[in-house]
Amino acid sequence: MDRRSLLKAGAAGSAALAAPFVVTRAAHAQHYKAEYRLSTVVGTAFPWGKGAEIWINLVRERTQGRINMKLYPNVSLINGDQTREFSAIRQGVIDVAVGSTINWSPQVRELNLFSLPFLARDHAGLDALTQGEVGKRILQIVEKAGVVPLAWGENGFREVTNSKREIRTPADMKGLKFRVVGSPIFNDTFTALGANPTQMSWADAQPALASGAVEGQENPLHIFTAAKLHTLGQKYVTLWDYVADPLIYVVNNDVWSSWTPADRDIVRAAAIEAGKQEVAIARKGLSGSDRSMIKEVEALGVKVTELGAAEKKQFEQAVRPVYEKWTRQIGTDLVKRAEAAVAARKPA
Repeated sequence: MDRRSLLKAGAAGSAALAAPFVVTRAAHAQHYKAEYRLSTVVGTAFPWGKGAEIWINLVRERTQGRINMKLYPNVSLINGDQTREFSAIRQGVIDVAVGSTINWSPQVRELNLFSLPFLARDHAGLDALTQGEVGKRILQIVEKAGVVPLAWGENGFREVTNSKREIRTPADMKGLKFRVVGSPIFNDTFTALGANPTQMSWADAQPALASGAVEGQENPLHIFTAAKLHTLGQKYVTLWDYVADPLIYVVNNDVWSSWTPADRDIVRAAAIEAGKQEVAIARKGLSGSDRSMIKEVEALGVKVTELGAAEKKQFEQAVRPVYEKWTRQIGTDLVKRAEAAVAARKPA
């Protein structure tokens, strides 16, 4: 073979070797969607939605637009049924989400840990759970259940409100109709307190409150203000911090696998940063010496009642059978670890 033939053969061989790499890169690029659907229960008027928005912007910027997430609030991808969200993420109907441990607890029973009444007690107790060994264990359980968890956020401690009267004792709740979320532990808790709980979505709750079909509800204070619940007859707020509602930033398994390791690192780091920012927003006006959120609610003409330790103890004793029942369902060892973490906390 002459020199010219050898050069041609070499060029052909090089092209043949390069071809698989070109195809592979092109095929890999096709795995990235033009848009990734991000689900939340509420929009950007709320800290929860703001946390999702922060994540979206950080990821878009840091991946130079390779990963473009779009917010779908009000769980609109599943017709407003927030209890179906976790299943929809596993199935690929939803690509990414910032979701509530409460809403996902029907599918992942260990998430009911955060709904054990009066477990976390305060922000320091909640941090002891989510940022310690218990939080790591919970994320492992969530991953085993079929999604990729990346970071913690926070919807906040849930306070009880109603249209009828001030609540200071369990007896004050007797007979009142309360909207509760779709986790059975909430039915058990409010029933133990003598109330009449009714499970419904947040979308259905607002007209029910406006019409008087339901007299009360429980949610963090920032949801009270953003949703203008004082216009829906909610004249009385009792601060009792009975359960917390951590949020988890997650990605669908197949979506996660389709991204490069470098992009996965970017998405995870952005989720952690967004989660920290979101927690700060959720606690604004409710921690330390800053009580501005409470004053904001009072300025709406709402009666705000802060329960002391002795008053909270009455509620805690009334729901103790619920706590013990759900401890067995969640897992006694996990609950004991959580109790120890909270007991060892250093309150701010």
